[in-house]
Amino acid sequence: MARKYFGTDGIRGLTNVSPMTAAMAMKVGMAAGAYFQRGNHRHRVVIGKDTRLSGYMLESALVAGFTSVGMDVVLVGPMPTPAVAMLTHSMRADLGVMISASHNPFHDNGIKLFGPDGFKLSDDAEHAIEALIDRDDVPLVPARDIGRARRVEDAQGRYIHFAKSTFPENLRLDGMRIVVDCANGAAYRVAPSALWELGAEVVAIGVSPNGTNINDQVGSTAPQTLSETVVSSGAAIGIALDGDADRLIVVDEKGRVVDGDQLMATIATSWARAGRLAGGGLVATVMSNLGLERHLSAQGLGLVRTGVGDRHVLEAMRTRGYNIGGEQSGHIILSDYATTGDGLVAGLQILAEVKRAGAPASEVLHRFDPLPQLLKNVRFAGGKPLEAQGVKDVITAAEEELAGRGRLVIRPSGTEPVIRVMAEGDDPAQVEAVVDRICDAVRTAAA
Repeated sequence: MARKYFGTDGIRGLTNVSPMTAAMAMKVGMAAGAYFQRGNHRHRVVIGKDTRLSGYMLESALVAGFTSVGMDVVLVGPMPTPAVAMLTHSMRADLGVMISASHNPFHDNGIKLFGPDGFKLSDDAEHAIEALIDRDDVPLVPARDIGRARRVEDAQGRYIHFAKSTFPENLRLDGMRIVVDCANGAAYRVAPSALWELGAEVVAIGVSPNGTNINDQVGSTAPQTLSETVVSSGAAIGIALDGDADRLIVVDEKGRVVDGDQLMATIATSWARAGRLAGGGLVATVMSNLGLERHLSAQGLGLVRTGVGDRHVLEAMRTRGYNIGGEQSGHIILSDYATTGDGLVAGLQILAEVKRAGAPASEVLHRFDPLPQLLKNVRFAGGKPLEAQGVKDVITAAEEELAGRGRLVIRPSGTEPVIRVMAEGDDPAQVEAVVDRICDAVRTAAA
């Protein structure tokens, strides 16, 4: 069943335009609060946010909604998404809320919900909450039972302590100059502090949020400033987070970007060596490079592929018993520590491996040569061009051509009328020819 408000990562949109309005946020608070009102104990929700200007507005609206149905609210202020998930579980709360649009520009915002176990809500729970949002008769509590709101001042310290606890006890980062780019987002205080407390010489950028500069030419989606700063400062490595700090991109000492595939390969190899890799491999999406799959196979490790999105990755990890999974974009889930992607925790695993190796990051983190990969988008006006027989025939022929030498991924966008055509293989000319033929067939079918 299609969801009306919830997308693949909560409710998200342009601020002050439906559904991302204060009125909707209050309804979400009322609906989610009513849904989680179970048992006789006093119910509690943890609310965190990133640094967007609209966060204040949505936070206040959510507080009004939750307290009106009798839930107590714990406000933790600007905090990474994984920190909110962790605090929800550690505070024995019934629900956690993160106000963020992740790597999007400041004018967007979103609302992510976590259950008491710190995991994102199930489809059934989101459907039930959506049904309550559309009702006008969500029961309000009597005046004496209205919830209370309080701000927890030591939430950042709690998360810093947690993040540091994931770093090997026998290691320190002394003598290591690290550039950290916090995207002017949720981790602008906690990430530099955690690295400094572990002994690093920290060069922090993207740590001056003003409400409108989140992800603006900084962060994991815009690593050029990080690359330049690493080279100019003579740093050993640079790590970039996104607006809500659930993604990680790394830059080596030469200023070259290291993507999520290389990072997952590094962590998996390290954990396999230590005997702590569960499942005999890792989980990644269909977008991860074939080079990653071949690299893991050469070490006797497997790769399980899922659809695009961390929700699918996490579901496969939980059902199949893996403890490492993620996306090429740097959204890495280490389930030994967290219930969602955590850029800082993943970054600490990478820093530990570089420190142990005593070698340059460019050597330690280059695990494989990625195969040439090409992605093109074809916009269409309507209909279902992928169901046209002519398109199916071209795709079948392309798959046969690439068999054993490459891979093909074709999927409609979940957010716009676009068909995404991706191919990779040993021969870049062949890859480009295959993609172009499929794109031409889609355009013809959509005409």
